[in-house]
Amino acid sequence: MKKLTSWLVPAFFIAVALYSCSGSDTYEATPVTQEEYPGILAAFGSNINLSSLENYANQPKPAYITRDNTAGNPITDKGATLGRMLFYDKNLSKNNTISCSSCHKQELAFGDNAVASTGVNGTTGRHSMRLVNARFGNEMKFFWDERAANLEAQTTFPIQDHNEMGFSGTNGDGTLQDLIAKLQNIKYYQEMFKFVYGDATVNQTRIQNALAQFIRSIQSFDSKYDVGRAASANDQQPFANFTAQENQGKNLFLAPPVFDATGNRTGGGLGCAACHAAPEFDIDPNSRNNGIIGKISGTGIDVFNTKAPSLRNITNSSGIENGQFMHTGNLTTLQQVIGHYGNINIAPGNTNLDQRLAPNGNGQKLNLTATEVNAVIAFLKTLSGTDVYTNKKWSNPFK
Repeated sequence: MKKLTSWLVPAFFIAVALYSCSGSDTYEATPVTQEEYPGILAAFGSNINLSSLENYANQPKPAYITRDNTAGNPITDKGATLGRMLFYDKNLSKNNTISCSSCHKQELAFGDNAVASTGVNGTTGRHSMRLVNARFGNEMKFFWDERAANLEAQTTFPIQDHNEMGFSGTNGDGTLQDLIAKLQNIKYYQEMFKFVYGDATVNQTRIQNALAQFIRSIQSFDSKYDVGRAASANDQQPFANFTAQENQGKNLFLAPPVFDATGNRTGGGLGCAACHAAPEFDIDPNSRNNGIIGKISGTGIDVFNTKAPSLRNITNSSGIENGQFMHTGNLTTLQQVIGHYGNINIAPGNTNLDQRLAPNGNGQKLNLTATEVNAVIAFLKTLSGTDVYTNKKWSNPFK
């Protein structure tokens, strides 16, 4: 329950500083006073503390993490705090029942355990992917089919989808401008947009930038893998904190396979890192589809799903899968995922299969042993941390 304790301090204790969030919104920061922000205090209590913001902008990350798709919208504490409000606010749906967090749950590494997530007018057309470490990759595009040019653009697609959040401008829905007018009339947004941007104007760019900053701030680098990697010169070395099975799984994940002329693996590893390279374990931007081309609806084919979430936190810290896998959500266990890659069938009509899965023009057959499968699963479970599931700064501020 929110405590209405006072986090507000006299203006002379607050340093006045120049701040830029989107490049065009530069202003002199407004001192925090009770008179100016009563709406935020009433709505969030101590969950949002404007005089002592959570650290989003300067979180530590390992030196070996180098990929980053932030581009021109750097994370700021103020912007990400606004993004947190927006991410959890059901007012962003037309009937006030669905928020971004309805489909991207903190306890599931910001994924979902439903095959298709529920929206205001139906369900999503694809499974909701995990958002942890969305920042740390070379791929700029978002969604399974990469239809959003960047994360900023992605954030308002669900809002403008008839089934998801209902501001589509079709089928009797209001438009994004109707949502903007709705938010403009909410007291805590009048105050928060002024706090972040210098004036109370709500617009699409500001919503997108704030949501993207919050999502990019969601990071996880406290895994068993990270402990081992920090103590090693590279990923190829055996990690001292790993079991023999986990090191075997790491080697299989990293090493490329050797195939014969018919696509049968005769040696080497499994080649997972060709598309999911360590240490970020993000998807290669040049990847094509992985052979799963069905639709959740069960009819037709969908060959343009070439994006995937980071493999970090594919399970929780107890080794339990964080929801289903693939855009169809048809695989529920890591055993099934590895089994799929172990025997790729080139389906009729699949004109976009990643050729790394079709050596010599044949669907790969990895000929996996039970020992190899168990070793790779053991390694994948080392990629999961703990902090991301419980850290307050990524939690629901309305609770």
